Amino acid sequence: MDDSLYDEFGNFIGDADDSDAESVSLQPQLHARVHDYDETDEYADLGGEDTNDDTLMEVDTAPVNAVVLHEDKQYYPSAEQVYGTDVEAIVQEEDTQPLSEPIVAPVRTKKFSVEQSAGVDLPSVVFSRDFMLDLMDYPDQARNVAVVGHLHHGKTALMDMLVQETHPDVRDFEGKRLDEQIRYTDVHVLERDRGLSIKSTPMSLVLQNSKGKSHLINIIDTPGHVNFVDEVACALRLVDGVVLVVDSVEGVMINTRSIIKRALQERLPIVLVVNKIDRLILELRLPPADAYYKLRYCIEQVNKTIDELAVPGYDTIRLSPELGNVCFASASLGWCFSLSSFSQMYSAIFGSINPADFAARLWGDIYFNSSTRKFTRRGLDASSKRSFVYFILEPLYKLIGHTLGESTENLKATLAKLDIFLKPAQYKLDPKPLLKIVCKEFFGAATGLVDMLLQHIPSPVASAKSKMEYAYTGHLDTPLGKSLLACNQDGPLVLHITKLYSSSDGSEFYSFGRVFSGTLRPGQQVRVLGEGYSLDDEEDMAHTTITELWIPEAQYKVPVMSVPAGNWVLLVGIDASIVKTATVVSRTMDEDAYIFRPIKHMTQSVLKVAVEPVNPSELPKMLDGLRKVNKSYPLLHTKVEESGEHIVLGTGELYMDCVLHDLRRMYSEIEIKVSDPVTRFCETVVDQSSIKPFAETPNKKNKISIIAEPLDDGLGADIENGTVKIEWPVRKLSQFFQEKYEWDVLASRSTWAFGPEDMGPNVLVDDTLPGEVDKKMLNSVRESIKQGFRWAVREGPLCEEPIRNTKFRIMDAVLAPEPIYRGGGQVIPTARRVCYTAVMTGSPRLMEPLYNVYVTGQAEIVPVLYKVLERRRGYVLRDSPIPGTQLVLVEGSIPVIDSFGFETDLRVATQGQALCSLVFEKWQTVPGDPLDREMVVAPLQSASGQALARDFVLKTRRRKGLSEEPTMYT
Repeated sequence: MDDSLYDEFGNFIGDADDSDAESVSLQPQLHARVHDYDETDEYADLGGEDTNDDTLMEVDTAPVNAVVLHEDKQYYPSAEQVYGTDVEAIVQEEDTQPLSEPIVAPVRTKKFSVEQSAGVDLPSVVFSRDFMLDLMDYPDQARNVAVVGHLHHGKTALMDMLVQETHPDVRDFEGKRLDEQIRYTDVHVLERDRGLSIKSTPMSLVLQNSKGKSHLINIIDTPGHVNFVDEVACALRLVDGVVLVVDSVEGVMINTRSIIKRALQERLPIVLVVNKIDRLILELRLPPADAYYKLRYCIEQVNKTIDELAVPGYDTIRLSPELGNVCFASASLGWCFSLSSFSQMYSAIFGSINPADFAARLWGDIYFNSSTRKFTRRGLDASSKRSFVYFILEPLYKLIGHTLGESTENLKATLAKLDIFLKPAQYKLDPKPLLKIVCKEFFGAATGLVDMLLQHIPSPVASAKSKMEYAYTGHLDTPLGKSLLACNQDGPLVLHITKLYSSSDGSEFYSFGRVFSGTLRPGQQVRVLGEGYSLDDEEDMAHTTITELWIPEAQYKVPVMSVPAGNWVLLVGIDASIVKTATVVSRTMDEDAYIFRPIKHMTQSVLKVAVEPVNPSELPKMLDGLRKVNKSYPLLHTKVEESGEHIVLGTGELYMDCVLHDLRRMYSEIEIKVSDPVTRFCETVVDQSSIKPFAETPNKKNKISIIAEPLDDGLGADIENGTVKIEWPVRKLSQFFQEKYEWDVLASRSTWAFGPEDMGPNVLVDDTLPGEVDKKMLNSVRESIKQGFRWAVREGPLCEEPIRNTKFRIMDAVLAPEPIYRGGGQVIPTARRVCYTAVMTGSPRLMEPLYNVYVTGQAEIVPVLYKVLERRRGYVLRDSPIPGTQLVLVEGSIPVIDSFGFETDLRVATQGQALCSLVFEKWQTVPGDPLDREMVVAPLQSASGQALARDFVLKTRRRKGLSEEPTMYT
C-alpha cells in the first residue's frame, strides 16, 4: 500500500484510478489473511460452534488497518439492545424536567374521603338490600328526615347508633371501638381531623318499629357548626320532617334557634330528641328529681323558641313526651327511648299493663303512690315522686350506678335479674365500654325513635302538597302538577338536585337529589334546568344522559337500576351544567317545565379573601379548582374583581379554612397565595338627595331625573325574606305597601323593581305625574331604566360595593319621540349615572356586617370576654346562667372586619374554657362620613372613631385598583 495516497488520519487523498488499483492490489492480501485465520485459536475459546470459511468471511471482512471514525464507534449499548424492541425510548437533547420532580413519577392515589373501594363487596347488613329496594316502591311506608341541631349535641352519634343496629361489621361489642365514637357519616378527611361534621351525609336504612314491621328510613346527618348552615338548608329542601337533637345540659343554642326558624319556614314538622342524658347523671350528678326539672326545662325552652318563630297561617307545633314527639337518648351510650317504648318494657315484664295507658301517665305532674299503687295528680307528701322519676329515672340511675360501682360478681348477679348475660371478657372492659354494652342490652333497638318518626313525620305522599306549594314555581292544576302532588311513580320525571358531592379523589361530582315524580333509570335522557331557567329564557338548560344511579350510604353506595318517586338518589352524568341546585326533567316531557325555587340560605357570605397561584403559569389549574370548590360548598361565592383579583366569599373562618384546604389539596393541587381576610361592605343613604339630579343620554335627546332616599325600616328585610315579592299582582303589592308601610296609592302602584335581584333590598318607584310626563313613552323605556337601576345598586359609587336599603324615585323624564334615539344603549348607562348622582347627593354611608357572638363557658370568662370584645369594637349584650349547670351563656356583637382571630384570642385569654359561635346578624352603618376629605388617614395605622368610613372606602378602592376619590360620575 502506497502511504502517499493517505493522510495521517487514514483518509484517501489520491486519484480515483489509484483508489481502484489499490483496492485490487489489496484483494490477494485480504484473501490470504482470511485463509490464514485459525478458527480453533480464538472462536473455539469463546464457546462457539464450528463454522465454515464463508461464515468467517462474513464476520470479519474489514481490513485490520482500517480507521473507524469517532461517530461510527459504539461505546455503550443502545436502549433497544438493552430493553428490547417492545420498549419505547424517549431521548431529550436537554433536561426540561425540574430537579424537584422524579424522572419516573410514582403512582399517586388521591383519597380525601373515607369510602369503600369499587369492586369490594358491600358491608353486611341485618336486612336484605333487595327488600330495601322493594320498599322504595311504597313511598307511603318510607320517611325522609334530617337530623339537625347545634354543634356537639350528638347528631353524628345518633347516626352511629342506628348504623350499629343495622351493620353487624360496625357493631363491635368486644370493646375495640366502644371507647371512641365511630363517626360513620363523617367521610371527609377534614371531618375526621377536626372532629366535627362539615358536609351533610345521607343514609338509607331499614328499621323496625315496636311491632316488628320494617320501614325505609332515609336519614341525612347535617353539620352543627354555625358556619355550615348552608348544608342544613340544602338538606331541609329534600326531607319531610326534622329530628331536632338538643343537649340536655346546654339546651337551645344559637344554631338550634336558626334551624328551628328554617324548618318552620319550610313547613316541616319537628320531633325532638333530648340527648346526652348521661351527662346529667355522670357529669352534673343531679338527683333524679332535679334531672326531671332539667329535662322539662329543656323541652319547654324548645317550645318557647317555636312559638317565637312561628310562621303566620300555620299550626303551631307543640312538643311533649306525652304526645309521642319527644325521645330521650344518650347516643354515645347507644340507647334511645320514648315513653311508649319504655312502657312496653314494663308491659313485657308485667303482662297486665296496657302500654298506651301507662305511657300517658309517665310525664307531667302525675305522682305514683307506692303504698296504694295508684296514680294521683298531687303528691300526698313531700317524699312523693313523679311517675317519670319513679319508673324511668330512678331505674336508669340504679342501672348506671350498679354497672360502674359494683364488683364483677355482684354485677353479674344484678344483670342476671334483668336477663342480661355478658361474656367474661366484657366484664374486664373499661367503665364506658362496659356501660355502653349494658345499656344496649337493657334498652335494645331504638324502636321508640322509629315509632316517633312514623307517627309524627308524614310520608312523601302525605307531604307532597305542602312541599310543592313552598318549593315549586309551576302550576299544580296541570297533569304534571297532579303527578307531583300524588308522588306518582308512573308520571313525568321531575327530580330536584340540591347538593353535589365530590368523589374521593376530587375528579368528578355526584349529584344528590330527590325524585318527586316519575321513575329515574340509567341511560335516561333528561334536561337539566339551572336556577336561571324560565320559559322566557331557556339559556340555563342542558341536555344530558343519566349514566349511573346509587343509593347513598355514607361510606359506600348501593347501585340500583331504578329510583321511583319519593326517594333519594345519587347519580352521575349531569353535574357538568349544575352550579348549586337544579331541576331535572325528562327530555320528552310535553308540558312546560318549571323549576324549584333556589334555596334561600339562613346566613350570608360576608368573609372575603383574594387568591392567586404562586406560579402564575398555574392559573388555569386554580380557576378549575375554584369552579369545583364552588360546586362543593353551597354558600360559597367566587368572582373576579375589576382589578383581576379572584375573590372567594364564605361565612366564617372555619368555613374558609376548609374551602382553601380543598382548593389547594383536593382540586387544584398547587400552591396558592391567600390575602389577608377582609369583609364585604354595602352602601346606603341616610337622607334624601339634596338636589334633583338628572342625566342626559350621550345623544342629548333624553333626560332622566331620579332621587334617592332611605328605605322604610324593615322593608329591606321583608323583601329579602320573601314576605313581599315583585311578581305579585299590582293590586296585592299596592295593598301590602299601603297597609304595612303607609305608602300613598300612587307610589304603591308604581313600584317597578327590586334590586339588584328580585329579592334585593332596594326599590325603584315611578313617582312621575301623568300631566308632566308621557307615561306611554316612559313605559317604553321601563326595562332599560330597570337594568340601569340594577346595575347601579349592584356596584355602588363609593367603592363598587352593593347598595342596600335605598329607594330610588323617578321624578322626571324627557324622552325623544323617535324610538331609535331612546334605545337601551342610550338609556341604561344614563339611568346608572343618575342613580349614582342621587346616592352621592343623599348623604352616602358605608355599611359593614355584624356578627352575633355566643360564648359558653364558666362564669369566670365574663370579665375576660368584656376586655376581648372591647379591643375589637365589640360589646356584650347580656349574660345569663344556663339553669342546672355551672355554665354561663354570654351574647354580644362584633363587627366582622374586627372578628378575624377572635376565637383564638378568646381561647388564649380564657385558657380554652370558652366555646364561641359567630353568626351573621345584620348590616350596620360604619361611623363617619366616607366623603369627608378633612379626615386624615395615616398609612399603616388603624383608623378609629369618625375616620373609619373614610379609611374603609379609600383602602377598598386602592385594593380594587380604582381612583383615589369616589365621584358621582363613575
